[in-house]
Amino acid sequence: MADLFSLKNRIALVTGASRGLGRDMAACLAGAGATVLCAGRVAKDLDATVKAIKRKKGKAEAVILDVTDEASIQSGVRALLRRHRRIDVLVNNAGVIHRSNIVDTATPDYRKVIETDLIGPFALAREVGRHMLAREYGRIVNISSIMAVLGRGSVAGYVSAKHGMTGLTKNLAAEFGPHVTANAIAPGYIRTELNVPLQQDKKFCAMLEQRTAASRWGTPADLRGALLLLASDAGAYITGHTLVVDGGMTTILA
Repeated sequence: MADLFSLKNRIALVTGASRGLGRDMAACLAGAGATVLCAGRVAKDLDATVKAIKRKKGKAEAVILDVTDEASIQSGVRALLRRHRRIDVLVNNAGVIHRSNIVDTATPDYRKVIETDLIGPFALAREVGRHMLAREYGRIVNISSIMAVLGRGSVAGYVSAKHGMTGLTKNLAAEFGPHVTANAIAPGYIRTELNVPLQQDKKFCAMLEQRTAASRWGTPADLRGALLLLASDAGAYITGHTLVVDGGMTTILA
């Protein structure tokens, strides 16, 4: 049964792998046997991810890639395919958030979030997916958010992008089947360095614990099971789905 979740001999590309969820996901895939291509914009941060994976006898390499630059995506994917001949798993994790009320949000700030969190995953899915379709095998996992099913003040760009990612995921499934699956993981509030201010906000933490059936923040480790399911042959008959991993937050009316 464990073989269903194995990624032995698979090649996985993970964007935003230099920190937070991306770093943990890269390590998770490597632990399952994949060779992980850790993509991001800052070489020294990617090197830290790669070194951590190699310390645990995993296989990984750093890839400089900017998800907001189409030329970088196209040339980067071509180079990876020349070197590795295939990409079996794509994890679209890279993302940004801009916090301000809509009336105070400049269009360039809104556009930056959309370009990073939605257009980047689209372009990568297109370039990698073209190759997956030719090989008749592939797993695409988009990292979304509970903001794909909820709204929240001060993060209009992020909410818009994550709602859009739900539609993108469904369309990828519709067009890329039957051999390539496309799914999304929608995490709730996860303890990472990006949301330390929220973790230090006692009022927010109290609200989170009240609204969450698990009564706690999530951790990057809480996403590993969902990731392995959707990235491996265990999830071969799951496609077009957004899997919410939020400790029950979106099921409770507080």
